[in-house]
Parts: sequence; C-alpha cells; structure tokens
Amino acid sequence: MNLKERYLKEIAPQLEKELKIENVMGLPRVSHITVAVGLSPGTKDAKIEETAKGVLQRITGQKPVETKAKKSISNFKIRQGMVVGLRVTLRGKRMWDFLDKLLNVTFPRIRDFRGLSPKLMDASGNVSIGFKEFLAFPEIRPDEVERMHGLQITITTTSGTKERGISLLKHLGFPFFKD
Repeated sequence: MNLKERYLKEIAPQLEKELKIENVMGLPRVSHITVAVGLSPGTKDAKIEETAKGVLQRITGQKPVETKAKKSISNFKIRQGMVVGLRVTLRGKRMWDFLDKLLNVTFPRIRDFRGLSPKLMDASGNVSIGFKEFLAFPEIRPDEVERMHGLQITITTTSGTKERGISLLKHLGFPFFKD
C-alpha cells in the first residue's frame, strides 16, 4: 500500500479523531512539495548550473524551472535577470511518490540522522528541510558527482497551525525528535 492510500484509509480517520474535525475536507493534507537549489552567482561556470539541473531532474522526475534575480545587487555581483536558483514543484502522484521515497529511502541513508526538529515547522504547518549534500537520494551515484551543492525541500500543508502540521507529518511517518 502506497503512502496516499495509507493516508486515505488509515491516517485520515486517525486525524479526524485526534483533531476533532468532523468534515473530511477540513483535515490537514500535503498540498505540494518544492525542491530548490540555490546557485551562487559569483561563479561564472555554466557547468555548475547544468549539473544542478541534472541532479534536480533525476531526483524529482521533472524539469526544473530557473529562478531569476528580480533586481541587481552590486555587493553580491548579481544582475537583474541572472539565474540565481532552480526549483521544482511536485503535486499529485509525483508528490506522493517523492514523499514515500523521502521517508523510506532518503532519511535512512543520511549519515548521523537522528530525526527532524519540530523547530523546522513554521507557524502555518509547513516544514522546510535543508540537505547539505544530495547523495542520500538513490538516483545519484557518488562516482558521478563533481561538485556538491545544497538542496532545500519544502513540504506545504493545509494544516494552518504548527500543532496540526506536526500531527499530520508524524502520522505520515516523519521522524521528529523531542526538543
């Protein structure tokens, strides 16, 4: 049984009882996942951008969108319209597959992983997880990597509050530790 089926059959009824929500449409759920990579504009090497695009495409199964600078900042050597990052937004089946892979494959492969801090959750119930290296994803082979870069995964929920968001993610299987 995949994660979406488990959410619909097991987790949703548990959340209904725990949060005392009578309408099924009011239950918190994951709306979308954003995977982003920031590119340092100081490096003029186009190969870094191509490598990051390839990594994001292999991890998510979607072509990344370039995020461009809205205005010039001379101290950071950024000009308006320069590519400063790459982003992929996952919804639907790809989102649930990625979430399943994140929980069951990627987190166990992270070195010295002891769980996620509840402080990663914002007031609206969304969680942002930063990866210093992307080698924990099974699609990436370590011998192919030339240069490491960070990765940011933001899981957006419809929970509205931090407590509901933590409850939803705990039921989905996210490993939170106590502060």
